Parts: sequence; C-alpha cells; structure tokens
Amino acid sequence: MGKFSSVKARYVYVDVDGIEYKVYFEENGQGIPLVCQHTAGCDSRQWRYLLEDPNITQNFRVIAYDLPRHGKSDPPHDVEWWKEEYKLTTDFYVRFIRNFCEALELENPVFMGSSFGGNVALQLALEYPDYFRATIPVEAADHTPGFFLDWWHHPHTHGGEVCASGVWGLMAPQSPEKDRRLTWWYYSQGAPGVFKGDLYFYSVDHDLRGKLHQIDTNKCPVYLLTGEYDYLSTPADSKRTADQIPGAKFIEMKGIGHFPMSENYEVFVKYLEEVLQDILKKEKTLA
Repeated sequence: MGKFSSVKARYVYVDVDGIEYKVYFEENGQGIPLVCQHTAGCDSRQWRYLLEDPNITQNFRVIAYDLPRHGKSDPPHDVEWWKEEYKLTTDFYVRFIRNFCEALELENPVFMGSSFGGNVALQLALEYPDYFRATIPVEAADHTPGFFLDWWHHPHTHGGEVCASGVWGLMAPQSPEKDRRLTWWYYSQGAPGVFKGDLYFYSVDHDLRGKLHQIDTNKCPVYLLTGEYDYLSTPADSKRTADQIPGAKFIEMKGIGHFPMSENYEVFVKYLEEVLQDILKKEKTLA
C-alpha cells in the first residue's frame, strides 16, 4: 500500500466585487484555524512542513491557500484578465483574505503571512481586529519600498529564473541546501508578471507609516517574527514596526532568512511554537 499524507486539498469559490475566484487550498489538523499566506510570486507549497507537523496540527487547523494567479488558483475565469497589467492592491488583498475565511466559515482565525503576506497581516490587524484572533506577520514592516522593478518581468529575461535567483540570497547560508533549492524551485514556476504584480503591493501600495498606533492588540494580538538574514524587511525594520504598535511582540529569529517556513523549518517552528503557545494560553485565560 502507498504512503499517504494527512493533508487534504480542495477548491473554494470566493467572491470579491462580484468576481468569482476559484481558490485552491490545503489543510490539516483541528482546533483554532491558522490561515497561512505564501510569499510574493510563490504558492502554498512553502507551508508543506507546517501542514504535516503533528505538534502544531493537534491544536490548530492549518490552512494554506494559493492567492489567485498563484499555484493552482487561476486568474478569474469570467473576466478578460489578460488585457491589463496585474497589480495587487491593498484593498483587494485584505478583502480577498477576509472573504476567503468567510467562505470557509472560519470562526476568529489566526492569520500568518510571510513577506508580502506578513505586510498584509499588519493590514488585517488594522482593518479587521474583531474578526481575527491574532496575526503573525513574518518578515514584515510598516513600509518596504524599492522592489517594484521592471526587470522582474521583462522580455529579455527568463522570468522564472530571474525571480528564483533574485530570492536565493535572501536565505541564510546555513539553511539546508535541499530546502533552499526547493524554495528556488517554487519561485522558478511563477506565471509571467505575477511576482512583479505582487511587489506592487509590497513596495508601493502597502504603507502603514503613521497608522500603526491604531492597531488594537487587545482585540487582535500581533506577533512579528523576522529572520536575522533578511535584508528586505530587516530585524531592525520589524522591531521599529512593532515598537509603534502598543502591545505588539517582536522576535528576531537567529540563523534564518526571508523564507523561514520553507528554507529551514526546524529553526522556524521553534519560534512559531512560542507564539502559538501564547495564543493558546490567552484562549484558556478567556475561557
């Protein structure tokens, strides 16, 4: 007999502004919903280790999805999406995530995202503090300018290899090579223009400067986790961000880079477990 994973995969239909998106997601576990957003230009495969970690899934229902245009989630079928340049906006991003969670009928989920997913985790804490139980912005900051560049999508370059090679140096050199290579592999498979379009949100539309003090961590606790080798959202950037959010917590993750969940899960999960235990402790206190 074959050996099977405990992870289950499905599609769900999510409506945003009257447009229907067929969204692929994977899940495993039971308990508090933990919704996971991949990094820009990539897909839910980055969360493969987390989805199969029995220490996590015994208390959390881990859900990892592919944003539309990423992985197995196509562009919207009933609109002529190919006639305009893809640019991910803050408004669409936060409403898509909220609508995705509602489509799955999740009750007060925890949201965790990395890189541009970490930045949107901050946006969600600001916009929907009564809906999300907590947010975990990984490799995030209030503002990350400078990476919305034409050469991420240019006819003179091999888009997949350019994107993949561009992120190679963001990983810590001591992270296992087999996992760094897989992270590179995932990035090499992104559709044309998607990575650049994601970076529109990351570097242009996302800007919470002067607004972070409005985040209410009494309603929605915020835990920022950043690897010491990250030079996009540095530990100093994330700490500066956390310092402006009353009650937020910041943890610098040693020996790891910009893609902690896929480049070195064994290191990442030690820091994540600390956060998840704190969330569980808060739940028991409220109960």
